[in-house]
Order: sequence, then structure tokens, then C-alpha cells
Amino acid sequence: MQETRIIMGMPVILEVVDAHVTKEMFDEVFAYFVHIDETFSVYKSTSEISRINRGELLLEEASEEMKTVFALAEETKQITQGYFDIKKPDGSYDPSGLVKGWAIDHGAQLLRSRGLQNFFVHIAGDMQFSGKNFEGNKWSVGIQNPFNTLQESVKTVYLSQEGIATSGSYVRGDHIYNPLDHYEKMHEIVSLTVIGPNVYEADRFATAAYAMGKEGIHFIERLPDFEGYLIDANGIATMTSGFTNYTSASYARTY
Repeated sequence: MQETRIIMGMPVILEVVDAHVTKEMFDEVFAYFVHIDETFSVYKSTSEISRINRGELLLEEASEEMKTVFALAEETKQITQGYFDIKKPDGSYDPSGLVKGWAIDHGAQLLRSRGLQNFFVHIAGDMQFSGKNFEGNKWSVGIQNPFNTLQESVKTVYLSQEGIATSGSYVRGDHIYNPLDHYEKMHEIVSLTVIGPNVYEADRFATAAYAMGKEGIHFIERLPDFEGYLIDANGIATMTSGFTNYTSASYARTY
């Protein structure tokens, strides 16, 4: 069973191959993503984050979800030595570099809580996998060629319990900046894909590593249980030492 709905201005794709999946289970997960959009969207004037940015709501008075996201953002900022920061140059907050992966991970947990084991959740290039596909094999996903996004994948990876996230400028333009130098143009690289134990971890570190430029792939290399694939502005790819382990469908790994 697969369904796509437009939420957060993006296609949200769920696919579940377990026989006992129901429409109600899908509706529950989609409703959760609508709630996330209504809470964290910086484009909606009624969202909680927009109220915080306008000074109408103090963080101390915000929802537990909002407090959790701010705490995770601060943790990520510390781990990445400042290369991840939800505070923008104008003083407002935009947690989207962390919230999407965090929400996908929670959506996957909702499916697991209903006894589902074989599925994926996909929002705008960030994906969480579980179990196997309808053929009984690992899920396969292609990494897009950032110079030819509609027609070509440069690599195919095979995942079963991991999350994958890609940060880049080739779809949405220059929306990622270096928090340590707001005036730096992010033109060294065009795409950085990260595979991690779950999509939340992959997403937050992909965002930070992209802001590091070419150094980002070395940051991912040093993270235990993470692998990365970087494409620079000249089309040259650099991958972490264990990335090729995921390019074989027979590769098995447990966390």
C-alpha cells in the first residue's frame, strides 16, 4: 500500500508492504505530519514557531515538542561546533534543518507501534526505511545526480533499518548557510548525502556537514555509524570509507 499527500508544501510518501496495514494507520501518520507543519512551519503565520519569532510566545511557554526541538538543535550546534544553528542572521528561528528528519523518524515510530515492520517514509529526499520491500529484498534508493536531477542517479544504496538524508542547493537553491560566516557563498559543493542509524540523525548531520563545505565529508567520516557521499561543484564525488558497504544489496548490518 502506497500513498502520497502534499503536506508542508512537499510530497509525503508512505509505502507499507505488511499485509495488515490499514487506511486508518496511514491517516494517523499523515495527520501527525499535518500537526508538525502547523507547529513548526515558518511560512504559516499561525504556527507556534512563527508566534515565537514574533515575540508573542516565549519558549518557556511553548509546547513540549517545541522545547524538545530547541534542545536537540542546541545539542546539534555543540556537536558540530556551531555549523548547525537554527537561529538565523535576522535573529529569528528556523528549525527546519532538524524538524523534517525528526518528524519522519517519529512517523516511522508510529507505524512500528501499530505492528508494521516493512515500510518507508519519504519527505523531500529524506527517508526512513524499515525491513524489506515487497520482493523481500532491502529497499533501494538512488542518489540523484545534482546536475541532471530528473534523469539520472549517480549511486544506488540498499537499506533496511537506516535513514538517509541529502542536503544540497540543486533543488531549492542557496537555502543553507554557514552559521559561522553568514556572508560565505556555499558554492564548493552541490550535494551531500548521509546515511545514519535513523533519518533524524542523518538529516541533522547532513545539514551541518553541508555548511562545512568540502570539510563536511571528513566530519561524517569521523562520526561512528555514519557514511556520506559528497558531490562538489565540479561534479567530483568523495565518499566515506564505509559508504560502499551500502551499495551491495547483500550487505547486512544491525544497530
